[in-house]
Amino acid sequence: MTSSHRILVTAGQVIAYRDGAHRLLRNGSVIIEGDTIVAVTGAAVTGTFDERIDLPDALLTPGLIDMHAHITSAPYDRSYVEDVGRPGFYFSGLPELLPAMGAAMDHAAQKAAVDFSLAELTRSGTTTVFEIGWLGDYTAEAVDRAGLRAYVGEGYGSARWRTRDGRRMSYDWKSDDGQEGFEAALAFVDRLEARGCSRLRGLLTPMQVAMVTPGLLARTRAAAAERNLPVTLHAAEAVFEFQEMLQREGMSPVEWLETQDFLWPGLILGHGIFTSGNSWIDYPGRGDIDILARTGASVAHCAWVFARRGIIMESFARYRDAGVNMCIGTDTAPQSMLKSMRAAAILSKVADRDARVASAREVFDAATLAPARVLGREDLGRISPGARADLLLWDTTGFSFAPMRDPLRNLVYYAESEDLHHVMVDGNWLMRDGALLRVDEKTARTGLQAAARRVWDGIGPGDWAGRRIDQISPCELEEY
Repeated sequence: MTSSHRILVTAGQVIAYRDGAHRLLRNGSVIIEGDTIVAVTGAAVTGTFDERIDLPDALLTPGLIDMHAHITSAPYDRSYVEDVGRPGFYFSGLPELLPAMGAAMDHAAQKAAVDFSLAELTRSGTTTVFEIGWLGDYTAEAVDRAGLRAYVGEGYGSARWRTRDGRRMSYDWKSDDGQEGFEAALAFVDRLEARGCSRLRGLLTPMQVAMVTPGLLARTRAAAAERNLPVTLHAAEAVFEFQEMLQREGMSPVEWLETQDFLWPGLILGHGIFTSGNSWIDYPGRGDIDILARTGASVAHCAWVFARRGIIMESFARYRDAGVNMCIGTDTAPQSMLKSMRAAAILSKVADRDARVASAREVFDAATLAPARVLGREDLGRISPGARADLLLWDTTGFSFAPMRDPLRNLVYYAESEDLHHVMVDGNWLMRDGALLRVDEKTARTGLQAAARRVWDGIGPGDWAGRRIDQISPCELEEY
């Protein structure tokens, strides 16, 4: 699209940004030139446009920002990780379920997951994804083809964890302290930047707090500062991880990160569930949430992946009220920010026994403005002049939106992916009238199914006891 290409989008309801917050503009118009929003108004618009979209029954919103995703593997969680878990690991899927699946996945399976994930993300309104994983070069190519915006990083660490007996976790420390993986991650960032695509940016991800040394953290922060890169780190995501850090370092994961000077406004903690005061650990500590707020570190909250294991954050509202910059991610299947916002809002109410928190506005901010804040991107997560033209148009005539009094509440609590009819990123349409324009959706679905069968058949060698998939995760129904 040329920089002179002008588009006028008019909708019955617009969630626009003004005076530091989202506002509801009724019968609003948005003017786009190239990849940028140049005007937002409720007045009549005249002039010449290359394209005019007039949808009086639509809700126009900014694109959603998924701040924690694993698109090379997340789709394979479906029909595998639900309803199972070992009490001794406090039902975490990290010790057994994910390693067995990961060992059975080859590059072809990861590519199939990426292709499917990009279709799934687009269909549910994600326009920017924060991808933490592997196969970075293929992921970058696929994201570029699909037209999405992404921050992509390849994981590295000083150790690997595993269970040898199904009862405890072991840590295998690398002789080079993870330097080879760190250098490979930096080389990938260089290749990504060399592509010259403004929609693709790099990130650094030393993966998990219990598997990094102070030296690797220090090198990571120095490289991030030198290259102006965001950093994300899984932390406080499992009871066994919290216990390991307590026994090893004598403090919580968050406390230890503070002693390593590894909490700052450019850091996003993946999950941050098990902090001091959480009922699963009952550890008083020095106030992990206050530490996060004071240091400016953000948290990417993925409510569904924990709720599925019987765990909830205690609570989203508590973190937010303390001043923590709260973002939202998907982490697992389904890769839907709609469902992630909904789960965060509802489970916060359950945790606090308070219907007022977290509100639809608060979780919507966590899917738009809060991620943009930590990324230093005032041009994302909002509809305002100067912002990138990353836009979603939702049909409000279906069952999810009827009747509609408050469009944002309807969106957060009731909308489905099927209500999203049009998606734009950087001024380019990725979906029109419910049809993906840059991804072969049927091929992505059938490719994933074929790859999944191969992965399921390959489960066994990666499990500590060599169990097949039906032993690790039996199907709910017996054969007829």
